[in-house]
Amino acid sequence: MLTGRYFAPVVLAMFVSAIPLAFAQKPASEPYASARQFADQQAREWLQRGIPGLSLTVAVDGKIVYSEGFGYADLEERVPAWPTTKFRIGSISKPLTAVGLMELVEAGKVDLDAPVQKYVPSFPDKGTLITVRMVAGHLAGIRHYKGDEFLMQKHYDTVLEGLKLFENDPLVSPPGAEFHYSSYGFNLLSAVIESASGEDFLDYMQARVFTPLGLVHTTADQNSRIVEERSRFYEREKDGITENAPYVDNSYKWAGGGFLSTSEDLVRFGSAMLQPGLLRSATLKEMFTPQHTKSGKETEYGIGWFVRRTNSGELTYGHSGGSVGGTSQLILYPATHVVIALVTNLSEGEWKREEVEAVAENFASTPK
Repeated sequence: MLTGRYFAPVVLAMFVSAIPLAFAQKPASEPYASARQFADQQAREWLQRGIPGLSLTVAVDGKIVYSEGFGYADLEERVPAWPTTKFRIGSISKPLTAVGLMELVEAGKVDLDAPVQKYVPSFPDKGTLITVRMVAGHLAGIRHYKGDEFLMQKHYDTVLEGLKLFENDPLVSPPGAEFHYSSYGFNLLSAVIESASGEDFLDYMQARVFTPLGLVHTTADQNSRIVEERSRFYEREKDGITENAPYVDNSYKWAGGGFLSTSEDLVRFGSAMLQPGLLRSATLKEMFTPQHTKSGKETEYGIGWFVRRTNSGELTYGHSGGSVGGTSQLILYPATHVVIALVTNLSEGEWKREEVEAVAENFASTPK
Protein backbone atom coordinates (compact mmCIF):
# COMPACT_ATOMS: atom_id res chain seq x y z
CA MET A 1 0.00 0.00 0.00
CA LEU A 2 1.42 3.33 -1.02
CA THR A 3 1.19 6.11 1.52
CA GLY A 4 2.46 9.64 1.94
CA ARG A 5 3.12 10.04 -1.76
CA TYR A 6 2.05 13.61 -2.25
CA PHE A 7 3.32 16.58 -0.33
CA ALA A 8 2.26 20.14 0.42
CA PRO A 9 1.49 22.64 -2.35
CA VAL A 10 4.89 24.33 -2.06
CA VAL A 11 6.57 21.21 -3.46
CA LEU A 12 3.65 19.66 -5.30
CA ALA A 13 4.78 20.97 -8.68
CA MET A 14 7.91 18.80 -8.47
CA PHE A 15 5.74 15.69 -8.59
CA VAL A 16 2.91 16.62 -10.94
CA SER A 17 4.66 15.70 -14.16
CA ALA A 18 5.48 12.21 -12.88
CA ILE A 19 2.10 11.35 -11.43
CA PRO A 20 0.14 10.49 -14.64
CA LEU A 21 2.90 8.09 -15.72
CA ALA A 22 2.80 6.35 -12.35
CA PHE A 23 -0.92 5.79 -12.65
CA ALA A 24 -0.64 4.69 -16.29
CA GLN A 25 1.74 1.94 -15.25
CA LYS A 26 -0.75 0.40 -12.81
CA PRO A 27 -2.19 -2.90 -14.03
CA ALA A 28 -5.63 -2.47 -15.53
CA SER A 29 -6.83 -5.41 -13.47
CA GLU A 30 -5.92 -3.82 -10.13
CA PRO A 31 -8.98 -3.88 -7.85
CA TYR A 32 -10.83 -0.55 -7.82
CA ALA A 33 -8.19 0.94 -10.16
CA SER A 34 -10.37 3.74 -11.53
CA ALA A 35 -11.82 4.56 -8.11
CA ARG A 36 -8.33 4.71 -6.62
CA GLN A 37 -7.18 7.05 -9.37
CA PHE A 38 -10.19 9.31 -8.81
CA ALA A 39 -9.45 9.41 -5.07
CA ASP A 40 -5.81 10.30 -5.71
CA GLN A 41 -6.81 13.10 -8.06
CA GLN A 42 -9.31 14.52 -5.58
CA ALA A 43 -6.76 14.44 -2.77
CA ARG A 44 -4.19 16.25 -4.91
CA GLU A 45 -6.79 18.91 -5.63
CA TRP A 46 -7.40 19.38 -1.90
CA LEU A 47 -3.67 19.88 -1.42
CA GLN A 48 -3.60 22.48 -4.15
CA ARG A 49 -6.31 24.40 -2.29
CA GLY A 50 -3.97 24.77 0.67
CA ILE A 51 -4.56 21.84 3.02
CA PRO A 52 -1.14 21.06 4.55
CA GLY A 53 -1.80 17.37 5.15
CA LEU A 54 -4.59 14.82 5.04
CA SER A 55 -5.31 11.13 4.94
CA LEU A 56 -8.12 9.41 3.10
CA THR A 57 -9.33 5.83 3.64
CA VAL A 58 -12.13 3.75 2.10
CA ALA A 59 -13.44 0.36 3.16
CA VAL A 60 -15.88 -1.95 1.36
CA ASP A 61 -17.59 -4.75 3.27
CA GLY A 62 -15.35 -4.07 6.25
CA LYS A 63 -12.09 -4.37 4.29
CA ILE A 64 -9.85 -1.36 3.66
CA VAL A 65 -9.44 -1.06 -0.11
CA TYR A 66 -7.80 2.36 -0.27
CA SER A 67 -5.72 4.23 2.29
CA GLU A 68 -3.33 7.05 1.49
CA GLY A 69 -1.63 10.00 3.14
CA PHE A 70 -1.00 13.27 1.32
CA GLY A 71 1.02 16.36 2.16
CA TYR A 72 2.56 17.01 5.53
CA ALA A 73 1.65 16.20 9.11
CA ASP A 74 4.29 18.73 10.14
CA LEU A 75 5.23 21.49 7.71
CA GLU A 76 8.27 22.72 9.64
CA GLU A 77 9.90 19.31 9.98
CA ARG A 78 8.61 18.08 6.62
CA VAL A 79 7.01 15.00 8.18
CA PRO A 80 4.69 13.36 5.64
CA ALA A 81 1.07 12.63 6.49
CA TRP A 82 0.27 8.93 6.63
CA PRO A 83 -2.94 6.94 7.14
CA THR A 84 -1.67 6.37 10.68
CA THR A 85 -1.22 10.09 11.41
CA LYS A 86 -3.48 11.22 14.26
CA PHE A 87 -5.58 14.28 13.41
CA ARG A 88 -8.12 16.21 15.45
CA ILE A 89 -11.49 14.75 14.47
CA GLY A 90 -13.69 17.33 16.21
CA SER A 91 -17.33 16.33 16.31
CA ILE A 92 -16.73 12.83 14.97
CA SER A 93 -16.04 12.33 18.68
CA LYS A 94 -19.85 12.41 19.09
CA PRO A 95 -20.70 9.11 17.36
CA LEU A 96 -17.86 7.47 19.30
CA THR A 97 -19.36 8.79 22.53
CA ALA A 98 -22.82 7.67 21.40
CA VAL A 99 -21.59 4.09 21.10
CA GLY A 100 -20.32 4.22 24.67
CA LEU A 101 -23.70 5.54 25.78
CA MET A 102 -25.65 2.86 23.95
CA GLU A 103 -23.56 0.10 25.49
CA LEU A 104 -24.84 1.30 28.86
CA VAL A 105 -28.38 1.35 27.48
CA GLU A 106 -28.01 -2.29 26.41
CA ALA A 107 -26.64 -3.14 29.85
CA GLY A 108 -29.71 -1.60 31.49
CA LYS A 109 -27.63 1.08 33.19
CA VAL A 110 -29.01 4.04 31.22
CA ASP A 111 -32.63 4.81 30.33
CA LEU A 112 -32.70 7.13 27.33
CA ASP A 113 -36.04 8.56 28.39
CA ALA A 114 -35.08 9.26 32.01
CA PRO A 115 -34.31 12.81 33.16
CA VAL A 116 -30.65 13.60 32.67
CA GLN A 117 -30.50 14.60 36.36
CA LYS A 118 -31.03 10.93 37.27
CA TYR A 119 -27.40 10.40 36.27
CA VAL A 120 -26.01 13.91 36.75
CA PRO A 121 -27.86 15.32 39.78
CA SER A 122 -25.59 18.38 39.81
CA PHE A 123 -26.99 19.50 36.45
CA PRO A 124 -29.46 22.30 37.26
CA ASP A 125 -33.18 21.70 36.97
CA LYS A 126 -34.41 23.82 34.06
CA GLY A 127 -38.05 23.60 35.11
CA THR A 128 -38.89 21.13 32.34
CA LEU A 129 -38.01 17.54 31.47
CA ILE A 130 -34.69 17.02 29.67
CA THR A 131 -34.13 13.36 28.79
CA VAL A 132 -30.91 11.63 27.85
CA ARG A 133 -32.40 10.91 24.43
CA MET A 134 -33.06 14.61 23.84
CA VAL A 135 -29.49 15.47 24.73
CA ALA A 136 -28.14 12.77 22.39
CA GLY A 137 -30.28 14.11 19.54
CA HIS A 138 -29.58 17.83 20.05
CA LEU A 139 -33.17 18.42 21.13
CA ALA A 140 -32.52 19.41 24.74
CA GLY A 141 -32.15 23.14 24.10
CA ILE A 142 -28.59 23.19 25.47
CA ARG A 143 -26.50 25.87 23.83
CA HIS A 144 -23.45 25.42 21.59
CA TYR A 145 -20.15 27.34 21.81
CA LYS A 146 -20.25 31.09 22.10
CA GLY A 147 -17.62 33.81 21.98
CA ASP A 148 -14.06 32.48 22.20
CA GLU A 149 -14.98 29.20 23.89
CA PHE A 150 -13.80 27.27 20.84
CA LEU A 151 -10.31 28.57 21.66
CA MET A 152 -10.34 27.42 25.28
CA GLN A 153 -6.86 27.18 26.83
CA LYS A 154 -7.80 26.25 30.40
CA HIS A 155 -7.31 22.64 31.47
CA TYR A 156 -10.22 20.84 33.14
CA ASP A 157 -9.32 17.86 35.32
CA THR A 158 -12.80 16.33 35.33
CA VAL A 159 -15.86 16.07 33.14
CA LEU A 160 -18.03 17.73 35.78
CA GLU A 161 -15.69 20.75 35.93
CA GLY A 162 -16.19 21.26 32.20
CA LEU A 163 -19.97 21.37 32.60
CA LYS A 164 -19.65 24.59 34.59
CA LEU A 165 -19.07 26.44 31.30
CA PHE A 166 -22.73 26.15 30.32
CA GLU A 167 -24.83 24.33 32.93
CA ASN A 168 -26.29 27.48 34.49
CA ASP A 169 -27.13 29.15 31.18
CA PRO A 170 -30.75 29.34 30.00
CA LEU A 171 -31.97 26.91 27.38
CA VAL A 172 -32.04 28.20 23.80
CA SER A 173 -35.44 26.55 23.25
CA PRO A 174 -37.83 24.32 25.21
CA PRO A 175 -36.66 20.69 25.25
CA GLY A 176 -38.02 18.80 22.27
CA ALA A 177 -39.17 21.92 20.45
CA GLU A 178 -36.29 22.47 18.04
CA PHE A 179 -33.05 20.92 16.83
CA HIS A 180 -30.13 22.95 18.21
CA TYR A 181 -26.74 21.39 17.56
CA SER A 182 -24.74 21.38 20.80
CA SER A 183 -21.30 20.00 21.54
CA TYR A 184 -21.93 20.88 25.18
CA GLY A 185 -24.84 18.45 25.17
CA PHE A 186 -22.42 15.65 24.45
CA ASN A 187 -20.17 16.85 27.25
CA LEU A 188 -23.20 16.32 29.49
CA LEU A 189 -23.54 12.81 28.06
CA SER A 190 -19.98 12.06 29.13
CA ALA A 191 -21.06 12.85 32.70
CA VAL A 192 -24.02 10.48 32.24
CA ILE A 193 -21.59 7.78 31.10
CA GLU A 194 -19.30 8.34 34.08
CA SER A 195 -22.18 8.16 36.54
CA ALA A 196 -23.84 5.10 35.03
CA SER A 197 -20.62 3.16 34.51
CA GLY A 198 -18.78 4.21 37.65
CA GLU A 199 -15.69 4.79 35.51
CA ASP A 200 -13.72 7.81 34.34
CA PHE A 201 -15.06 8.79 30.92
CA LEU A 202 -11.76 8.43 29.05
CA ASP A 203 -10.99 5.11 30.73
CA TYR A 204 -14.47 3.88 29.87
CA MET A 205 -14.15 4.89 26.21
CA GLN A 206 -10.80 3.15 25.94
CA ALA A 207 -11.97 -0.08 27.55
CA ARG A 208 -15.50 -0.26 26.13
CA VAL A 209 -15.22 1.35 22.68
CA PHE A 210 -11.70 1.90 21.35
CA THR A 211 -10.08 -1.38 22.40
CA PRO A 212 -12.98 -3.72 21.46
CA LEU A 213 -13.21 -2.10 18.01
CA GLY A 214 -9.45 -2.20 17.43
CA LEU A 215 -9.14 1.59 17.32
CA VAL A 216 -5.50 1.57 18.38
CA HIS A 217 -4.82 5.07 17.04
CA THR A 218 -7.79 6.82 18.67
CA THR A 219 -7.23 8.76 21.89
CA ALA A 220 -7.94 11.99 23.73
CA ASP A 221 -6.07 15.06 22.49
CA GLN A 222 -4.14 15.57 25.71
CA ASN A 223 -1.53 18.27 25.30
CA SER A 224 0.76 17.17 28.14
CA ARG A 225 1.19 13.62 26.86
CA ILE A 226 3.48 12.28 24.17
CA VAL A 227 1.16 11.05 21.43
CA GLU A 228 2.92 9.20 18.65
CA GLU A 229 2.23 10.43 15.12
CA ARG A 230 0.10 13.36 16.28
CA SER A 231 -0.19 15.92 13.52
CA ARG A 232 0.67 19.56 13.95
CA PHE A 233 -2.30 21.88 13.48
CA TYR A 234 -2.69 24.78 11.05
CA GLU A 235 -4.99 27.55 9.88
CA ARG A 236 -5.01 29.89 6.89
CA GLU A 237 -5.13 33.64 7.27
CA LYS A 238 -7.23 35.89 5.05
CA ASP A 239 -4.16 36.63 2.95
CA GLY A 240 -3.76 32.91 2.26
CA ILE A 241 -0.74 32.40 4.50
CA THR A 242 -0.70 29.12 6.42
CA GLU A 243 0.15 29.52 10.10
CA ASN A 244 0.30 27.37 13.20
CA ALA A 245 -3.16 27.11 14.77
CA PRO A 246 -3.48 28.73 18.21
CA TYR A 247 -2.92 26.64 21.30
CA VAL A 248 -6.10 25.09 22.69
CA ASP A 249 -6.89 22.64 25.48
CA ASN A 250 -9.73 20.30 24.57
CA SER A 251 -10.20 18.85 28.06
CA TYR A 252 -13.53 20.65 28.43
CA LYS A 253 -15.07 18.71 25.53
CA TRP A 254 -13.66 15.20 25.11
CA ALA A 255 -17.07 13.73 24.26
CA GLY A 256 -18.22 16.53 21.99
CA GLY A 257 -15.04 17.19 20.05
CA GLY A 258 -11.82 16.28 21.83
CA PHE A 259 -10.53 13.05 20.29
CA LEU A 260 -7.67 12.33 17.93
CA SER A 261 -7.92 9.57 15.36
CA THR A 262 -6.77 8.36 11.97
CA SER A 263 -8.67 7.84 8.74
CA GLU A 264 -8.08 4.09 9.05
CA ASP A 265 -9.43 3.92 12.60
CA LEU A 266 -12.50 5.92 11.62
CA VAL A 267 -13.21 3.58 8.72
CA ARG A 268 -12.84 0.57 11.03
CA PHE A 269 -15.26 2.23 13.41
CA GLY A 270 -17.76 3.02 10.68
CA SER A 271 -17.59 -0.49 9.23
CA ALA A 272 -18.28 -1.96 12.68
CA MET A 273 -21.43 0.15 12.91
CA LEU A 274 -22.92 -1.43 9.79
CA GLN A 275 -23.45 -4.81 11.40
CA PRO A 276 -24.22 -6.13 14.87
CA GLY A 277 -21.23 -6.91 17.01
CA LEU A 278 -20.28 -4.47 19.71
CA LEU A 279 -23.91 -3.31 19.64
CA ARG A 280 -27.06 -5.25 18.82
CA SER A 281 -29.04 -4.75 15.60
CA ALA A 282 -31.92 -3.03 17.40
CA THR A 283 -29.50 -0.62 19.09
CA LEU A 284 -27.84 0.28 15.81
CA LYS A 285 -31.25 0.88 14.25
CA GLU A 286 -32.15 3.22 17.11
CA MET A 287 -28.94 5.20 16.67
CA PHE A 288 -29.54 5.59 12.94
CA THR A 289 -33.23 6.54 13.20
CA PRO A 290 -33.79 10.31 12.99
CA GLN A 291 -35.48 11.83 16.00
CA HIS A 292 -38.44 14.18 15.81
CA THR A 293 -39.39 17.41 17.49
CA LYS A 294 -42.55 17.48 19.58
CA SER A 295 -44.34 18.92 16.55
CA GLY A 296 -43.34 15.87 14.50
CA LYS A 297 -40.59 17.43 12.38
CA GLU A 298 -37.76 15.04 11.51
CA THR A 299 -34.34 16.30 12.56
CA GLU A 300 -31.97 14.23 10.36
CA TYR A 301 -30.14 13.22 13.54
CA GLY A 302 -30.47 9.99 15.48
CA ILE A 303 -28.24 9.31 18.49
CA GLY A 304 -24.80 10.63 17.62
CA TRP A 305 -25.27 10.35 13.84
CA PHE A 306 -26.64 12.47 11.01
CA VAL A 307 -28.95 10.48 8.74
CA ARG A 308 -29.08 12.01 5.27
CA ARG A 309 -29.40 11.39 1.56
CA THR A 310 -26.60 12.25 -0.85
CA ASN A 311 -27.19 14.21 -4.04
CA SER A 312 -27.48 10.86 -5.81
CA GLY A 313 -30.16 9.71 -3.36
CA GLU A 314 -28.04 7.27 -1.35
CA LEU A 315 -28.89 6.88 2.34
CA THR A 316 -25.91 7.69 4.57
CA TYR A 317 -25.01 7.81 8.24
CA GLY A 318 -22.23 10.18 9.11
CA HIS A 319 -20.66 13.06 10.91
CA SER A 320 -18.26 15.85 10.15
CA GLY A 321 -15.79 17.44 12.51
CA GLY A 322 -14.38 20.92 12.86
CA SER A 323 -11.51 21.66 15.24
CA VAL A 324 -8.83 24.25 15.78
CA GLY A 325 -6.36 22.91 13.25
CA GLY A 326 -8.45 20.09 11.87
CA THR A 327 -11.49 19.19 9.79
CA SER A 328 -12.83 15.71 9.14
CA GLN A 329 -15.62 13.69 7.54
CA LEU A 330 -16.93 10.16 8.14
CA ILE A 331 -19.65 8.71 5.89
CA LEU A 332 -21.26 5.25 6.02
CA TYR A 333 -23.29 3.79 3.15
CA PRO A 334 -25.52 1.05 4.61
CA ALA A 335 -26.71 -0.22 1.21
CA THR A 336 -23.25 -0.82 -0.26
CA HIS A 337 -21.22 -1.15 2.96
CA VAL A 338 -18.81 1.52 1.76
CA VAL A 339 -17.26 3.65 4.49
CA ILE A 340 -15.02 6.67 3.86
CA ALA A 341 -13.06 8.90 6.20
CA LEU A 342 -11.15 12.10 5.50
CA VAL A 343 -9.03 13.81 8.16
CA THR A 344 -6.98 16.99 7.74
CA ASN A 345 -4.81 19.31 9.82
CA LEU A 346 -6.35 22.63 8.71
CA SER A 347 -9.06 24.72 10.36
CA GLU A 348 -11.91 25.39 7.94
CA GLY A 349 -10.56 22.73 5.56
CA GLU A 350 -10.83 23.46 1.85
CA TRP A 351 -13.05 20.53 0.90
CA LYS A 352 -16.74 19.77 0.45
CA ARG A 353 -18.83 16.87 1.69
CA GLU A 354 -20.06 16.26 -1.86
CA GLU A 355 -16.46 15.67 -2.97
CA VAL A 356 -15.97 13.06 -0.26
CA GLU A 357 -19.23 11.43 -1.30
CA ALA A 358 -18.06 11.31 -4.92
CA VAL A 359 -14.91 9.45 -3.90
CA ALA A 360 -16.93 6.92 -1.87
CA GLU A 361 -19.52 6.38 -4.56
CA ASN A 362 -16.82 5.62 -7.13
CA PHE A 363 -15.76 2.68 -4.97
CA ALA A 364 -19.37 1.57 -4.70
CA SER A 365 -19.96 1.68 -8.46
CA THR A 366 -16.59 0.68 -9.91
CA PRO A 367 -16.22 -3.03 -10.76
CA LYS A 368 -13.74 -4.80 -8.53
